Amino acid sequence: MVRRKRNEKRRSPFRVPSGIVLFATPEGWRHTLLTEEGGMHCGRLANVPFNADPAKARAAAAAMVVALAYDFHDVRVDVTWEPEPLREPESWTAQVTALSTPPNA
Repeated sequence: MVRRKRNEKRRSPFRVPSGIVLFATPEGWRHTLLTEEGGMHCGRLANVPFNADPAKARAAAAAMVVALAYDFHDVRVDVTWEPEPLREPESWTAQVTALSTPPNA
């Protein structure tokens, strides 16, 4: 008898994202993902050099969130960055808006 592999999605290490905080440090670009339930997931942007242009870092962070939301939750999301900050020139925030609802919601 031959068994088929299950084609299930991996269990998510985080809940559906609702926002992003992105900031530059001397060591590289850091992010905090905010979730709908009030949780946070912090880390460093992979494959983005510390001296990358802020627009490239924002694009990489947005792409990461879009991919994670779809891969782990089957939800398509849109990321909208706030205007450039006046007091904190090395940090940016974005709203993450669900464009679809997860299955079994």
